[in-house]
Amino acid sequence: MPFSIAKGGFTFPPPVKRGNPREMVKLRFAPSPTGYLHVGNARAALVNFLFARHEGGKLLLRLDDTDTERGRPEYEQGIYDDLRWLGIEWDEQARQSDRFARYEEVAEALKASGRLYPCFENEEELAAKRAALIKRKLPPVYDRAALNMTPEQRATAEANGKRPYWRFKLSDEAVNWNDLVLGARNIKLTTVSDPVLIRADGTPLYTFTSVVDDADMDITHIVRGEDHVSNTAVQIDLFRAISRNPVPRFAHLPLISGGDGEKLSKRIGSISLKSLRKDGIEPAALTAYLARLGTSKDAAPLPMAELIAQFSLNDFSRSPPRFDAAQLLGLNRKLLHHMPFECVQDRLPEGATPEFWEAVRGNLDLLSESRAWWAVAAGEIVTPTLSDEALTVVEAARETIPAEMTPESWKAWAAAISAATGAKGKALYQPLRLALTGEEHGPEMAPLLRLMGRERATKRLSACVAAKASPG
Repeated sequence: MPFSIAKGGFTFPPPVKRGNPREMVKLRFAPSPTGYLHVGNARAALVNFLFARHEGGKLLLRLDDTDTERGRPEYEQGIYDDLRWLGIEWDEQARQSDRFARYEEVAEALKASGRLYPCFENEEELAAKRAALIKRKLPPVYDRAALNMTPEQRATAEANGKRPYWRFKLSDEAVNWNDLVLGARNIKLTTVSDPVLIRADGTPLYTFTSVVDDADMDITHIVRGEDHVSNTAVQIDLFRAISRNPVPRFAHLPLISGGDGEKLSKRIGSISLKSLRKDGIEPAALTAYLARLGTSKDAAPLPMAELIAQFSLNDFSRSPPRFDAAQLLGLNRKLLHHMPFECVQDRLPEGATPEFWEAVRGNLDLLSESRAWWAVAAGEIVTPTLSDEALTVVEAARETIPAEMTPESWKAWAAAISAATGAKGKALYQPLRLALTGEEHGPEMAPLLRLMGRERATKRLSACVAAKASPG
């Protein structure tokens, strides 16, 4: 095991020997199953995946599932479903709930080395200390008072019912790293409070479990959101305390903002992957959009293999990108307009044919809109209310409807209606489209008419006339 408690104190393992760095690249995506993934999570997962694949490395899917109160099986399954839907594959999988014994072992080693120490202050006492420091215009850093407690004082505190929580003693130095997105970073650890790694109930916290996992699992690069920058110096110091392996390289992506400039939250259901999938957003549109969000490259509907080949962390800006639903919808539209029937057949309404898809795909923003057009082609529509002028066109259409709906019949029919009514242009075509489809805009009428057939078309024209004759 990487740690042991020997008579001489803390014992390190030998460092991991790495060969060709390109072959040894290993990244991780570590979601917590406490909610459904949103576009921010998806971007992090995708960037890790693209980087790993571009470098010929591996991706680990690690579930940070120690929050038993908020974690749920449906959220975990949702993570698997969403990643597979996006086309993101992982090479290894782990879960933190299987590793409590390992965390305890590392914690005991840190205690033996003097880097993990017990504290007994309650939240009120800590708040008072912070307030006093702020009043003196000093950084509200923990004063390490617990380090001065004698064994007798600790025993007395525990005898009085207090259970210690455990802090990691940071080094009194500065931590430097070259962030692969944000550039050179320098944080003085003397300006940071010793982090709590173990709660009073013995539960390990994220800062601790994440670093132990990264060390044990030979993670070489950590790509995550900019909101984790403040943790990085602490985690580097902890990593050095528990492992002789090379410290992973870090890349922090500026957080995506919504239309109002606020950062995205997993609790905003309108931008969850689950809702985007339900609405008909194509996974290839979302991956193409997120892969270049925050870069100078224009988003384009490229296949995953091309996104992998062109990927580079150097393309990402240090400024927060804005999630633009209109741009995502535009990519989705481009994909649908060129997508063959075989790729969507199992997601179209039952009975939909290649002819139907060919007729409507050029008018879809979302695949879910195909349901409404299938009702137009083969189902029922709501009869619209038309003006007297429009009804004149509709009545003439009913009287001159062709016996067969062929590719040539639409133009001939329109000419016959125009000759009977004098209507031309919009005055001719708009009433016909409304009466036959219930919509003011849509696919070309000729292929739609072939799909709906003469009987259905006649019924709809007659329904419009009857609705005017019997108001209310």
